[in-house]
Amino acid sequence: MAVRASHDPGARPRARSAGPCASVLGKRPRRDDLRHSHRRVLTTRIGRSLVALATIAALPPAIAAQPAQAAGPQAAYLNARLPVAQRVHDLLGRMTLEEKVGQMTQAERGAIDADRDQITSLALGSVLSGGGSVPADNTPAGWADMVDAYQAKALATRLKIPLLYGVDSVHGHNNLVGATVFPHNIAMGATRDPGLVRKEEQITAIETKATGPQWAFAPCVCVTRDLRWGRAYESFGEDPGLVIKMETGLEGFEGRRKGDLATNRHVLATAKHYAGDGDTKFGSSTSGTYTIDQGVTVTDRKHFAKVDLAPYVVAVKKYGVGSIMPSFSSIDWTEDGVGNPVKMSASKELLTDVLKQKIGFDGFLISDWEAIHQIPGDYATQVRTSVNAGMDMFMEPYSAPQFVETLLAEVKAGRVKTSRIDDAVSRILKAKFELGLFEHPYTDRSLAGTIGSPEHRAVAREAVAKSQVLLKNSRHALPLRKNERIYVAGINADDIGNQAGGWTVTWQGSSGDIIPGTTILDGIKQNSSHVTYSEDASAPTSGSDVGIVVVGETPYAEGVGDVGNGHTLNLSDADKANIDKVCSAIRTCVVLDVAGRPQIVTDQLSKTDAFVMSWLPGSEGAGVADVLFGKRQFTGKLSVTWPSSEAQEPINIGDRNYHPLFPYGYGLRTRPHHH
Repeated sequence: MAVRASHDPGARPRARSAGPCASVLGKRPRRDDLRHSHRRVLTTRIGRSLVALATIAALPPAIAAQPAQAAGPQAAYLNARLPVAQRVHDLLGRMTLEEKVGQMTQAERGAIDADRDQITSLALGSVLSGGGSVPADNTPAGWADMVDAYQAKALATRLKIPLLYGVDSVHGHNNLVGATVFPHNIAMGATRDPGLVRKEEQITAIETKATGPQWAFAPCVCVTRDLRWGRAYESFGEDPGLVIKMETGLEGFEGRRKGDLATNRHVLATAKHYAGDGDTKFGSSTSGTYTIDQGVTVTDRKHFAKVDLAPYVVAVKKYGVGSIMPSFSSIDWTEDGVGNPVKMSASKELLTDVLKQKIGFDGFLISDWEAIHQIPGDYATQVRTSVNAGMDMFMEPYSAPQFVETLLAEVKAGRVKTSRIDDAVSRILKAKFELGLFEHPYTDRSLAGTIGSPEHRAVAREAVAKSQVLLKNSRHALPLRKNERIYVAGINADDIGNQAGGWTVTWQGSSGDIIPGTTILDGIKQNSSHVTYSEDASAPTSGSDVGIVVVGETPYAEGVGDVGNGHTLNLSDADKANIDKVCSAIRTCVVLDVAGRPQIVTDQLSKTDAFVMSWLPGSEGAGVADVLFGKRQFTGKLSVTWPSSEAQEPINIGDRNYHPLFPYGYGLRTRPHHH
């Protein structure tokens, strides 16, 4: 059973010894002899209306099985004064197999919105918004109305088990236009400020919960070991020690004390992606045109425990995280010879033996988007394999009815034990009780007025300033003096979509004026009344004291951003031309890199007087100007190693022959001006 008799409802476990070691992993584990699936057809997260319609048409009839025991008003599970474990036990005993399987199923809102009665007929446990899956009225009220309408359908079921609504709040409540959008995690790692990360995620939790969702698919506690990975910016850094330091974000999401999770200031968190997603081998991915994302982590158990598993030990033992999302990636142990990778979603060794039994995780596992479809075999084999491996809830966005039907058949045929179903459902129900959903199923909108508030944006602005890493500062070029005549060039100087990056309003993010906030150019103009902006540096430069060239990337997410999949670490030709033009014409030249990962600037560096890594700052670009003009000092340190060439990847602190352009932890400091 997932629920322990001694469990204190709503309590977060206290810190215990969290030092991960290789002994967490057994020497000779049992392992299903699974191979990579080469049938994977890469799917997008949105725009599948035809599939959704087909799904609706294929719905099974409403659940007809009769319960063994009806739920009266005196049912123990409805008594909020009873311990969570007792409530779970009571409710589980009243549920039919169909109702249990429904709790294990999560559908995408786009698949059920046209026929919301599916929530009732399938007894769905959860609904999610994928990236860009938003209500027609993308406002706090529009979100809350939508989530509450779905919740009403869940409460129309026989046992009135409330719905858990999940959303990717990975750098703020980023699907909502108007939310506070924070820098991505790679920048937060550069702050070296765990308290600021905690504060960021508390704000994210408040803004998310005020619009309905009670569950965030965040934070990513991956350890990025190769900058060619399109998700590198979702990681706090390449050193597991730094990632562990920043796991204070889990407290920001879930709270520190008993009962915090049930308040309007906290949401259920998700540590992801368990485990090794940032440590996959380049070229190993078989997902569409991806090169490294969703690939294979080829490693021995000692390295895996030290680097990839370490953050999850802390997430469970110190922070008591409520849910964990297994990775799309595979593991291929070198101890038994390379060439037999196992998908994480199929690994009983890692999901059950290691995570649940040895580490002691008592929350629930949620699969990633259609992740089980990458397991070899037909759909029934995929479902059976993953459930038996230890997966508890299944993100089956457009195939929820098929999943329910398939799992029911597997249980009835004896291929999945009822005890495994009961364990999964107990874990899910535990989270719902701890969230207080049975007492308060509908959205508490009382904090909606704080969404995007000046107070919240001030924290984001502080995060931007503290994340800026000064990598070069010749002749004390920085900080700048107020009202110097400034010439600004580069597309990323005045594009809030570019500076927010992926996972902003839509899955991939997009260029342009997509969210409210301040661009870097806006921030510069707040400090000088003599600013000339020329995107392509075609305007005359004469009379300028300082040139600022803002280079970098345009938005991407996941494997779409993998190097080799239409992306490179090199600067664009336009960026190089802007550096050449401005730095040769103006006496003092500052270059800012707005990107989700270090770019190759080896040949450009000598042309600059100052070079700053600005990362993906989010909605508060004025925070960049705060350090440029000395309102705050530069204190950021690199959270990843900066390569001198793309061919150097992967390069990480501790490697032999470690000769990067800038080492991990590098960052110059400045003294602030006194205005």
